[in-house]
Amino acid sequence: MNQQLSEKWIKASIAGTIWAASEIVLGSFLHNLRIPFSGNILTAIGLVILISISYIWTERGLFWRAGIICALMKTMSPSAVIFGPMIAIFSEALLLEFSVRLLGRTIAGYLIGSMLAMSWNLFQKIANYIIYYGANIIEVYNNLLKFAQKQLNIQTDIVWLPIIVLLIIFALFGLFAGVIGIITGRKLLHQPATDFSGFKYEQPGGILRKTESNFSYSIIWLIADIVLIIGSFFLLNYTTWSVWSLSITGIIIIWSLRYKRALRQLSKPKFWIFFVLITLITAFAFSKAQTGEYSWQQGLMTGLQMNFRAAVIIVGFSVLGTELYNPAVRDYFGKTSFKNLPLAMELSVESLPLFIASIPDFKTLIKNPVSIFYKVISQANGRLAEIKKKNTAPNKVFIITGSVREGKTTFAKDLIEFFKKNNISTGGIISERLMADSLTTGYDVVNIETGEKTIFLRQNEGCGSEKIGKFTICSDGLAMGRTVLHSLIMKGNIIVIIDEVGLLELKGRGWSDGISELLKTPAKNIILTVRSTFVNDVKIKFGINEAIILNISETNYLEAGRLIMENIKVLYKK
Repeated sequence: MNQQLSEKWIKASIAGTIWAASEIVLGSFLHNLRIPFSGNILTAIGLVILISISYIWTERGLFWRAGIICALMKTMSPSAVIFGPMIAIFSEALLLEFSVRLLGRTIAGYLIGSMLAMSWNLFQKIANYIIYYGANIIEVYNNLLKFAQKQLNIQTDIVWLPIIVLLIIFALFGLFAGVIGIITGRKLLHQPATDFSGFKYEQPGGILRKTESNFSYSIIWLIADIVLIIGSFFLLNYTTWSVWSLSITGIIIIWSLRYKRALRQLSKPKFWIFFVLITLITAFAFSKAQTGEYSWQQGLMTGLQMNFRAAVIIVGFSVLGTELYNPAVRDYFGKTSFKNLPLAMELSVESLPLFIASIPDFKTLIKNPVSIFYKVISQANGRLAEIKKKNTAPNKVFIITGSVREGKTTFAKDLIEFFKKNNISTGGIISERLMADSLTTGYDVVNIETGEKTIFLRQNEGCGSEKIGKFTICSDGLAMGRTVLHSLIMKGNIIVIIDEVGLLELKGRGWSDGISELLKTPAKNIILTVRSTFVNDVKIKFGINEAIILNISETNYLEAGRLIMENIKVLYKK
């Protein structure tokens, strides 16, 4: 079975990363200048990228995969509000995919898909207002239009008129984006692959999201946050204003104490300006447009209720976004049918600075959009060729060796800490020795990534039916170690450490199968700790023709770590 990242996902990663680069760079620019319809401009850029790139890469399902990649990359944006843009990006990609699946890769398929995708912005904006403020916002809208109808003496119903006008504007904007995409795509058909080999770049400052390294993730808090959000809605709908106002204020205070990002949402002037405006407009709409049915005080209370609902949505989704960064949640999704997605995301993270460096400023883009898009997107084939070349690079094998009880495991642990400090993704298993009165009584197997520990070898204990020398092989530890090694085949770790490879593996037992599978997996580098007397036998057993031997009596872990990093520099992680 081929365990590599599929070419379709590689292409989706490249397309999604170009889209994400435009969202991050141009999105920040448009947001800072408060340019109207900035969301539509970013959508148009994304549609041009997807349509034009589909002229050179024709795989089915490329659009929705690129949409997922871009949506997830959006979490690296400096903005703390990410759920709305993520949903919009993925929905736009799905609508374009649907249209092209239905009508084919034709002008009609691209243009209709582009118009549908652009129109989604309007529907999502309306849905957001309803989600934020509840069904009351619909009544406020109707009342304001009825009031305007009376004041202007308009006889026809104008409730749908503003929405229809906006929908036409959005659709025309989508049509324009589709045309640009088609023109750029046709031009790309004759473009040779761009050479990336000499491309130098620096990580752009202030672009990527700064993760909260000291934050203590918790599944319990994630569940509690969901319950608090649902409970807040229940309170708003079924209790008096004194109950829901005090309760929700308390919930937001709790969130603010745990999540710094949640507090930042409420510190923005924009939130409080909207708070006052929505409250006053609601009070006016209910008291003036419907005489006798609602008082000014009732309208004011309705406005406050709508704003408290909006605060729950804004802050609640912000805290959920924080807890969803939990590595345990990410690992869970990595075991599902989206197992290619983590690998594609790692590739995208590496590619992002490169494509950010190639995105022009907004003024340059406006002057000559077709040529600029052509220049940026034409780099995709060059990036694809580079990735294919890297993906077929041979694995590096490093053997840490020494005599019995000389400190091979301690040396491996020090290397793990060294790799962590250098952001090198590392997985595998460590065998921890158990001692009693200077005698070895057994070993525990430890998952490097999680720290999970399970009994593996024991002396004079009936924890399994197999034996190696004087030790009984405990079935739980054997199963755990094999599971860890097998899971690393699909994970993005580029260094895998397997400790205490010896007699058990030479007999085809223990971690033998896992070592063989990992040696065949591209973009993996294997570090084995082997007793010096077994080194040649291990190389012959697993067909290791070339290996870098690191004798712990002749080198320290810092020198070894630097040597390993120098030898794996061609692979994904830097």
